Amino acid sequence: MAKVCELCGKSTIAGRRIQHHHSIGWRYKAPKSKRVFKPNLKKIKVDIEGDVKSIYTCMKCYKKLRAESEE
Repeated sequence: MAKVCELCGKSTIAGRRIQHHHSIGWRYKAPKSKRVFKPNLKKIKVDIEGDVKSIYTCMKCYKKLRAESEE
């Protein structure tokens, strides 16, 4: 399973972790290391044209779907 929202396409992205503690070896620059940002996915069941399917959605899309169904 890929870590991708099936509604909006949000997926894993890369970034940097910056440590703002300067040790002796890092006198002028803060140490940086690579990290990943993963989407907060939830598996939900959605009725699509009469068929009930399980899809993975991010929480932003899930909240939008839930708000539309409550109205």
